[in-house]
Formats: sequence, structure tokens, C-alpha cells
Amino acid sequence: MEADKIKESIKRAAQELFRKFGYHKTSVNEIARKAKIAKATIYKYFESKEDVLHSLLMDYIKVSVNDLIHSNTHEDDEEAHLNTLIMKTCRLSYTVCNEFIGWDFIRESANSQAFLKNLSNELEEMLVNAFSQLSGLRKQENYLKKLHFLIKCSKSIVFSFAFTSVSDSDVRKNFVSFQKDILPYLVKAAITI
Repeated sequence: MEADKIKESIKRAAQELFRKFGYHKTSVNEIARKAKIAKATIYKYFESKEDVLHSLLMDYIKVSVNDLIHSNTHEDDEEAHLNTLIMKTCRLSYTVCNEFIGWDFIRESANSQAFLKNLSNELEEMLVNAFSQLSGLRKQENYLKKLHFLIKCSKSIVFSFAFTSVSDSDVRKNFVSFQKDILPYLVKAAITI
């Protein structure tokens, strides 16, 4: 097997297991068994299980950011545009936490906060860089400042749901509350920047 094929096999196996059982409950042995390779082979391509997760998430986020950027170019109203963009970004963060990582890991793992902070910083950087490279789409510096402000505020709020919620349904309720009760005010504040 080529190196790229082995790496993809590991990521596919991990993704399936992470989605089914959550990151926390999936072992490297199970990933190796699912990928039909030796456990040592995983460590040849990835430093740790967390590194496998990070690689999976970055692949998913890159595709999602590209879709998000190109699907949101038709709104003329700045407030509606920013609101839609931030909701899509928050949904992306929620999906990452819900489908790949698992809320139990987020609430129970000692290093999950650092992992999520790093991941959210990478997502923020990707979004801002992608928008700054688009030609003709609200490229002015002021727009990027607004976008940066909204992403920073919303990611802090959305990720705090994971650490303060007791159940998955609490996370969903908090997410809906954010959309209805908090985001409109954040967008209005951003517009005044």
C-alpha cells in the first residue's frame, strides 16, 4: 500500500469509529483493527490518536470553509450576511464537536480545552484568510475586522456550551439561544466597528 493510501485508510477507520463511539471511547488498537493494519503503522504516520483526529478535522474544516465561503456571496445586506456567515461557522464548530469528538470527551478530558482552542484558532485563521483572498467580496479591511470580531466572540460562546452543558440536549438549547438571543447583538456590535 502507498503511504497516502495507508494514511487515508487510517483516517477513514478513525472517522467511522469516532462518529460511532466518540473520540474518547475509541482506542488506537480499534483504529488499527478497522484499518486492517498494525498499531505501529498508525504511529508511523501520526504521532498520536489526537493527531489522527486533528488531521481528520482539518480535512473536514478545509472543505467546509471552502463551501461556506462560496455559498454565502449573494446577500447585499451586511447584517444578514454576517449573521448567516457566523451561524454557518457555529454549525461547523458544533458538527465538529458532535460528530467527530463527542461531548463526553470535551467535558471530561483534561486536554480537550487546549485542543479545541487550537482547533478554533485554526478555523478562525482559515476563514479570515479565505475571505481576505476573495476578489470583489467585501474585501475591505473594515469587513475583515468585523469578521474577526464576530468569529472570536461566537467561538468563545459556542465552545463554552460544551464545557458548561450537562447533556447534548443542553448544548442544542444553548446553541438555539445563542442564535436567537446573542448573535443579533453581536452582529449589531460588529457593524458599528
